[in-house]
Amino acid sequence: MSESKSNSLTYADAGVDIDAGDALVDRIKPLAASTRRPGADAALGGFGGAFDLKAAGFTDPVLISGTDGVGTKLRIAIETGRLDTIGIDLVAMCVNDVLAQGAEPLFFLDYFATGKLDPARGEQIVSGVAEGCRQSGCALIGGETAEMPGMYSGEDFDLAGFVVGAAERGAILPKHETMKDGDLLIALPSSGPHSNGYSLIRKIVGLSGLEWDAPAPFDRSQTLGEALLAPTRIYVKALLPVIRSGRIKGLAHITGGGLVENPPRMTPDQLKPVIDYSSWKRPAVFDWLAKTGGVEDSEMARAFNCGIGMVLAVAAEDADGVIADLATAGETAFVCGALKTA
Repeated sequence: MSESKSNSLTYADAGVDIDAGDALVDRIKPLAASTRRPGADAALGGFGGAFDLKAAGFTDPVLISGTDGVGTKLRIAIETGRLDTIGIDLVAMCVNDVLAQGAEPLFFLDYFATGKLDPARGEQIVSGVAEGCRQSGCALIGGETAEMPGMYSGEDFDLAGFVVGAAERGAILPKHETMKDGDLLIALPSSGPHSNGYSLIRKIVGLSGLEWDAPAPFDRSQTLGEALLAPTRIYVKALLPVIRSGRIKGLAHITGGGLVENPPRMTPDQLKPVIDYSSWKRPAVFDWLAKTGGVEDSEMARAFNCGIGMVLAVAAEDADGVIADLATAGETAFVCGALKTA
């Protein structure tokens, strides 16, 4: 006769709630469905996500992939409890990167890890991911939710994103062979710091003595937390038609390394991008960060985007037309420099 064990353990006893995970999947299924596009039906639940390149209209595509996170901007989202936009940042950081190679983002997967899964909080986070996918026209076709007790404390969590895009074989950027001295650089404005430099931002906020719910010194219409959580802009829908017109020679997504390190990533060794910092007014958030933290201009340009989220390289004769087309798409683009012989 077998003896019953009163101390038999379950996965829930170890801190992992399978039912909570199932509940979250049920909550995010309609969010994923809202991102459907040609090539993907955005159905969740299988072991992998499928995408049909032919249905997406490509003839001779090259796949271009990217992965990223949102760094310590997550810390502000966690501490303020504002979780509905951090997923937009996650998508933006990935899709803007593959866009810089000339690729249309096709599908996205997210990784969400936390110590204790709360389906309602998870839904808020993934709602931002879905919104980012809608803004960029890519399908949310899957992901991973991990409940890992002992790895994350309290309400801490981490996010990572993965995107796959495609470009026709002859349209991949940059086009080094076409770049020459005198080509112009066109800037697209950022919405703020986007998702870079937040370790320095958080240190400066600590020095200021302000709480996240205090009015932002640079924008009294918002709290400091709200202002610093402004989501990263997504440039896909405005830029794709211009890219496909063949007038863009190179694109630089201004992320970590700022305006110092990113524009040179799109140019050949014999050319250097020269930024004219007098061509735009630096947004007030960056002035406040510089003043409060005593950050030198050279460090500001290396740590932050300083108000520019994307830089385009175009022939001088194409600049006006490109700026006009971007204006039609809702972008206030402007010339911010030129390529010069190194």
